[in-house]
Amino acid sequence: MPVSAVAADRSVCAPLPVLGRDVLVPLVTGGEVDYAALDYAASAPALQRVWDDVAAYAPYYGSVHRGAGYLSQLSTDLFENARGTVADFLGCRADDQVVFTRSTTDSLNLLAAALPRGTRVFVFETEHHASLLPWEHRADLAVTYLNAPRTPRQAVDTLDKALAAREPYGPALVCVTGASNVTGELWPVRELAAAAHAHGARLVLDAAQLAPHHPVDIADLDVDWVAFSGHKLYAPFGAGVLAGRADWLQQAEPYLAGGGASRKVARRTDGGVDVEWHTTAARHEAGSPNVIGAYAIASACRALTEAGFAGLVAREQELIAAVRAGLAEVPEVRVLSLFGEDAPRVGVLSFVVEGWNSSHFAAALSAEYGIGVRDGLFCAHPLVRTLLGGAPQDPGECGAPEAAPGERSLNAIRVSFGAGTPDEHVARFVRAVKELVTNGARWNYRTEEGRCVPAPSRA
Repeated sequence: MPVSAVAADRSVCAPLPVLGRDVLVPLVTGGEVDYAALDYAASAPALQRVWDDVAAYAPYYGSVHRGAGYLSQLSTDLFENARGTVADFLGCRADDQVVFTRSTTDSLNLLAAALPRGTRVFVFETEHHASLLPWEHRADLAVTYLNAPRTPRQAVDTLDKALAAREPYGPALVCVTGASNVTGELWPVRELAAAAHAHGARLVLDAAQLAPHHPVDIADLDVDWVAFSGHKLYAPFGAGVLAGRADWLQQAEPYLAGGGASRKVARRTDGGVDVEWHTTAARHEAGSPNVIGAYAIASACRALTEAGFAGLVAREQELIAAVRAGLAEVPEVRVLSLFGEDAPRVGVLSFVVEGWNSSHFAAALSAEYGIGVRDGLFCAHPLVRTLLGGAPQDPGECGAPEAAPGERSLNAIRVSFGAGTPDEHVARFVRAVKELVTNGARWNYRTEEGRCVPAPSRA
């Protein structure tokens, strides 16, 4: 199994209530329709439960740590209890630390800053930029980029050979995704962690796309760190998590220097200052923390746990099957995959449509059907280029089209969904794809500031 198995109970959950489920959007062809949010891989809608919890806490919001007042003490307790909730959600070991950050990107940059000097970093070219690029910021790290594997077994073998060849045998880190933000495919995390540890390396798991869809257990997977974002986990309030082994974090210089990270500060006789830094997670949480963001993440962790991942996974698999079956009926559609059509995946699929520019197709889905998807390279440029077989070139901003409507595109379209997605939204998406491919767009579109948008007049 690529990741931890879910419980044996496969009963299907109903969609979880999320914000925006009743929002109406206008169609260029006239009228309104409830918005079908199928861009969960970028930002999932907030769970109603999370919003209610945050709203109930908001009047009691106060400063965190060292405040003598009741609201400050309450907020501090909520913040620290949120840390424990996240640790339980991730199956953390007793001596693991949970650090609150701004996002997955921030978490992995924090870890990159904390690595011992000379660490060898191994990362597959298939990673999201959040886990592909942070290691480049330190000149004293040696980064090895591994080619895209075509099977889970090949991924493990590629890593094993790369680690076996490394020299000298100093500290090493492997960074790998749990579920691709492009294909949704699950990676063999446990096997990759075992390969890393067999060669004395550590592994950090980018769980940004995995944690919202599937249980993640640090101890069971035997990974060293996990990073994820609240805005993918139905808690979009600008917070993230880095959880895992404490030693490198305790030994590193604080990620940010300032209040909260320091225990004692004293002037020296030479005019400078001596600083004693915390060795707890606070060492890397300088400044006033995002209490509401941390509390929202904890609320989402509780909500998903109480709903039961077995039922959530079972229902999501039904949605995946419906999307795949529908797209398979359209010969012009090609679904992108590294590991093959039968590879296990979460609710993330990317595809191209023959004869369509991806931005044009996504614009038509939005303007004519009220469906929100994403087009572009998904901040995973090397992977998308590999999957499309296109020559690397400058794509501009993430998601920017490279061709006018009707021309061949080297971008893709991504549809993604999760615990809050109604069946009707998936059915509408499949129907819309078939109608657009068969009948074409019903409206004129033009390229404006790098994106395809509806023109003032109908086709």
